[in-house]
Amino acid sequence: MRTGGQAVDFRGPVHRSVLERMGLWEAIHERRTRLGTQALLDATGRTLVDLPALMMSGDVELQRGDLCQLLFERTRETVEYLFGDAPTALRETPSGVEVEFEQHAPRRFDLVVGADGLRSNVRSLLFGAAHDCLRHHGYRVVGCTLPNALGLRQRGVIYSEPGRGVSVTSAHDVEQVRALFVFTGAPLGPHERSPAAARDAVSAAFAGAGWKTRQLVEGLREAEDVYFDAVGSVRLARYSQGRVVLLGDAAWGGTLGGQGTPLAMVGAYVLAGELLASPEAHTDAFARFEARLRPYATPAQDGAKRVGGFFAPRTRPGLFLRNQFYRMLTSKPLERAFEKLVTHAANAFELPEYGGAFATPQGQ
Repeated sequence: MRTGGQAVDFRGPVHRSVLERMGLWEAIHERRTRLGTQALLDATGRTLVDLPALMMSGDVELQRGDLCQLLFERTRETVEYLFGDAPTALRETPSGVEVEFEQHAPRRFDLVVGADGLRSNVRSLLFGAAHDCLRHHGYRVVGCTLPNALGLRQRGVIYSEPGRGVSVTSAHDVEQVRALFVFTGAPLGPHERSPAAARDAVSAAFAGAGWKTRQLVEGLREAEDVYFDAVGSVRLARYSQGRVVLLGDAAWGGTLGGQGTPLAMVGAYVLAGELLASPEAHTDAFARFEARLRPYATPAQDGAKRVGGFFAPRTRPGLFLRNQFYRMLTSKPLERAFEKLVTHAANAFELPEYGGAFATPQGQ
């Protein structure tokens, strides 16, 4: 299993309702990080603005690895997992989809759901590798786990300079923190996503940066869970073709700030519900699934467009305006308006009912 990556947060009644209907809310709540405020800092380490927990970590946040483990444990008895493999070809027949794999023998499936991320292999096989649907937003991002040299406890800090910024947040293990380096840059080439390439890119981008960035960059050299990607979002004309449908980041993803995992789980709930409603008519089910999800997912992608400019405004005036903007929004008179602002995209959906088909006792 892949258990690294940044934390996952769920916010608002839509996300919570899906987790409750899946019987996951209590288990996720037990594993929450309890992350509090995150501070925007200047070069001396002085706090400029305190950002509320709701903005950065939602109603409940947990480590991605904890969520992966939880979902695996809940499904391992009823789902066949083939780790360390990937499809290499899809061929649709009147009765199913013939799938070839890198490692395993070919298999036939009634339907194929591509839920394999922003750079979806299934999407490339479905629409063609030359189908360019990943829009670049001018930034790169590197994430990793580092020793907690800053002594953070249930809080986070963000330091920014024009075109580069770093976020450091506490983790479950008090001896560790999660670090996120965001900086301007071109799209990544096919061989640029290795940990070595990430370390080189961060070293170059943060050369001469202030605050404690040098210490954090040096820590990146020893990190074992390095994640490197460009900030972008997926734009597709359709989510399905024939017996193959895309879900989550593969269909509507954004690298950061686009409600990736919560939106994928809402989408999975709706897709399953529509298939249950029309078990013999997958085409109709796929069409209803897309009609429901597209108006919800598309606005949520706007977060991926803005996230680079939040962590790393391109200019010094832009950095000043960001700090002033969030200082104003977090002031007492505007706190309720700010709360609505940061939850609006997550709440802009009416969760369908599927006749209790997913009713699951808590804890099972």
